[in-house]
Amino acid sequence: MNAGKSTTLLQSSYNYNERGMDTLLFVPEIDTRYGAGKISSRIGLEQNAVNFDENFDFYYHVEQALHANNNIKCILIDEAQFLNKTQVEQLCRITESLNIPALAYGLRSDFRGEPFEGSRYLMAWADQLIELKTICHCGKKATMNMRVNEHGEKVSEGAQIEIGGNERYVATCRKHWRLGAVSSDAFDQKTLEKII
Repeated sequence: MNAGKSTTLLQSSYNYNERGMDTLLFVPEIDTRYGAGKISSRIGLEQNAVNFDENFDFYYHVEQALHANNNIKCILIDEAQFLNKTQVEQLCRITESLNIPALAYGLRSDFRGEPFEGSRYLMAWADQLIELKTICHCGKKATMNMRVNEHGEKVSEGAQIEIGGNERYVATCRKHWRLGAVSSDAFDQKTLEKII
């Protein structure tokens, strides 16, 4: 959470477009925080995207899109943790058979520290993994996504998928995730100076 995944995705798409190459963007149908079929970043960037659900066939869709536009040079998937194993296989086939790179951006684990299905297979089969980093309130690298309730307290039970932003999730280091600490009194000027 809050590492700039959507911003990086949109920048990557822009880079292709700036060089005269078209891209296809995909977003999970269940993520309607910014409107259906929209990828939106916290810094205000936004672009239309194709919605996908658990039955969506990426290979078929991209193959059909190429018939209409052979200038598609990259596909980009936001919230890729919501892919399933079959869809990750389809992305692999797209890169191998259609020779189009597939850039997938997502979380590796849920609020309980358990991997998402899509993340598990992306990490296993990806040609390249790049970690986008953010920091915990203590200044250390945040690797966990803590779900919080309306009182800002850690939630440890519930459905794996619950769409939300800063009001529902806090990026923390593993120690503060385990402790359920959503803020730190130790985050003082000296700590801030070490980060900068």
